[in-house]
Amino acid sequence: MGAPVKTLELTDDERSSLELLARSGTSQQRLAERARVVLAASDGLSLQDISSRTGMSVNACLKWRKRFRDNRMEGLSDKSGRGRPAVITQEQRLEVMALACTKPLNGANAWSMRKLAEATGFSVSTVHDILHSVDLKPHKVEHWCGKSPDPEFAAKQAAIIGLYMEPPANALVLCVDEKSQIQAVDRPQPLLPMRPGEPKRLTATYKRNGTTCLLAALAVHEGTIHGRCVDSTNHKNFLNFLKHLYRKHPGKELHVIADNLSAHKHQAVREWVEKRRRLTLHFTPTYASWLNQIEIWFGIFSRDVIKGGIWKSKQELVGQIMSYIKSYNQEQAHPFRWTYEGKPLTA
Repeated sequence: MGAPVKTLELTDDERSSLELLARSGTSQQRLAERARVVLAASDGLSLQDISSRTGMSVNACLKWRKRFRDNRMEGLSDKSGRGRPAVITQEQRLEVMALACTKPLNGANAWSMRKLAEATGFSVSTVHDILHSVDLKPHKVEHWCGKSPDPEFAAKQAAIIGLYMEPPANALVLCVDEKSQIQAVDRPQPLLPMRPGEPKRLTATYKRNGTTCLLAALAVHEGTIHGRCVDSTNHKNFLNFLKHLYRKHPGKELHVIADNLSAHKHQAVREWVEKRRRLTLHFTPTYASWLNQIEIWFGIFSRDVIKGGIWKSKQELVGQIMSYIKSYNQEQAHPFRWTYEGKPLTA
């Protein structure tokens, strides 16, 4: 039996630096491979196992393990006189990466390449290459759905998805919400139409001709929309809309899905709903209004109607909205297909 493998001990800073190097792109592939060798050695693997994990030869793994043991992080760099001389050190690279991950002190929310170059003393292209090598993008922001703090998240989610997937017999499932503060925006100059090589063009200046709010209900299993434009979003308008939906579908058991807007939970709304045997109001979990399918339709509506719109008056805006809903129901309406196949979203 061979001698036991001695684990290569790393400090927390060394491990963090090595893990960052190991994720480097093609411009730093040599350092990335050497970092993976050292990380594998720190896991107590034999040279043969390190070679299998990294794809490097046993002799190369032995070399870089020894170089790191003797000279730590500096041992992973090429020796002087071999290859193209490094313009900046690895420590300087790490400083640029670390700075890019912080919030600037000048009031901005993110670094630009130019500001990073000014702060570090390197050229913009050098800063770009450093960040590109580890896929850091200070300019880019992505949104994600945070964990809902609602203690009843699982039960509420299951109830709503159950209505989507297997609704009760003789039931109509409606997703309801408001699209508030839709502005009737006009432009001081006529629209310049699209032509080859140029998009549709609008003046940057505009005039507001009033606002409207759209109350909309999506019939989940038919895909049709019922809408009503009102002056403001409040519990009275929401309650009147519920009453209209209730009268519009006599004999149907109504399951209405809404988010946690205060107007939806107003005492007057609750009291009216409690007296209606055919109507059940379901609220999405806290911070989970994305479960309400009307939000999907609002995205379609905003793209087709609101974006780039010009209206001379509020009445013109309302007329276009109602015309669009009528056309949508006749030509486009269809149930949205549930495609989520990942892990269940639980609290």
